[in-house]
Formats: sequence, structure tokens, C-alpha cells
Amino acid sequence: MAPKKVAKKPAKKAAPKANPLFAAEPRSFRIGGAIRPKGRDLSRFVKWPRYVRIQRQRKILYQRLKVPPAINQFSKALDKNQATELFKLLAKYRPESKVEKRERLKQLAAAKASGGETPAPAKQTVIKYGLKHVTELIEAKKVKFVAIAHDVNPIELVVWIPALCRKQGIPYAIVKGKARLGALVHKKNAAVVALEEARKEDKATFEKMCAEFKLEFNDKKERTWGGGIMGLKTQKRLEIRQRAVEAELAKKAAF
Repeated sequence: MAPKKVAKKPAKKAAPKANPLFAAEPRSFRIGGAIRPKGRDLSRFVKWPRYVRIQRQRKILYQRLKVPPAINQFSKALDKNQATELFKLLAKYRPESKVEKRERLKQLAAAKASGGETPAPAKQTVIKYGLKHVTELIEAKKVKFVAIAHDVNPIELVVWIPALCRKQGIPYAIVKGKARLGALVHKKNAAVVALEEARKEDKATFEKMCAEFKLEFNDKKERTWGGGIMGLKTQKRLEIRQRAVEAELAKKAAF
């Protein structure tokens, strides 16, 4: 008998290699996925990062709760025109960066190695920063102006600085925001910055600004409470309730 022929199994196809340049992105058919219904804002279905949720919850709490004047004052910062002039002035007094300091020390070392004279560094008028350092300067009355960021978190870090400035008679201003102040001193953020004095060419502008800020912040007697704004649903419910009470009173008055 002839041997039986064994049928050969078809060879397995090699799995396609993934292209690293064009990675496959399978579609998601869940809410907020690849296919979205037109004309609908689905941002409320998105699970935002924790820090975003905390920011939004804090904002709503400041609207709903009664906010004391010491905290409410940080919601009223300088307007755009005043802030632009102030930051333009403060930019002239930026301290040296790490790169500039390294270059200066290199030049001093090279001059010393060559046997030349190394003159004593002249005192420069620059912005002072750092919460502890600025506090000590305010207590000693060594600064002429203080700028405080409005978005410091936690607010307890700076909530007492306006009261200290008023007590010491130093003009201060609340500005937006901590990142913008940090850029002045080559840092990511800065809660508070201060200026000891201005140069001759900027003295008139600086004194004028300080007088304006003193009237706007230091000498402001009214300390208003903030918050107490209910949501739209609550406002509507209270409005309906008030209308019902007024209708009942009108009905009683008619009899």
C-alpha cells in the first residue's frame, strides 16, 4: 500500500510589526472619546486632574462662603495699566541671574590670577525677595515699596503682610500673580518682592506710584466682606419663595 499523504498545515502569518513613527490609536466610544456628539459641551463629564478640581472647588467656596476682609482684599488687585507700569519699573531692578554671577566671578578670578587690582563691588539697588527676608526688611523699615501676589497658596503665608505694611507706613500693592513676580527674580514663583529705593532717573515715577498705592491700599478704611453669592438654582428657589410670601401678604392686605 502506498503511504498516505499528510496534509501540510498552512504557515502562520507573521504578526505585523508596529511602526514606531505612527503608533496605533484605537478609537474610544465612551463619553468624551474619539466620536463626540455635535453641539454638546462634554467638559463636565471629563475627569480633570486633582489640582484642577481643587482650584475650581476653592473658587466656588470663595463665592459661596462669607470671606473675611483680610482674605477678600486679595481678590482686588491692580488693574492692567497700573500693573504694566509697575512691572516695567521693577524690571530695571532685577537681581543678577546664576549665569551673570558665574561670569562676574570668572572675570574677578581671572583679574586676580593676572595680578591686577580687583575693585570692591559697588552696591546695587535690586529687588529683594523671599518671604522671611522681606518680612525682616519691613519690620526694620528698610524698604520703600512691597508687592504681594494675589494667588499665593496657602493664603496664610501672606495674609498678614498688608497689616504689617500699614502699621509700618510702607506702601504696598496686590498684583497678579506669583509667577509674574517670580520672573522678575529668576524664580518660578515669588509670593512677595520689595524695593529699597529707586535710582535718580526713576525717583519721580517711583514716588508717584507709591503715593497712588498708599491711597488705594494703605489708606483704604473700608474692609469689605466677600462671598455670600449663592448658585443659580438657589437664587431661583429664593426668588420663587419671596414671590410666594409677597403674594400671601398682598392677599391678607386685600381682606
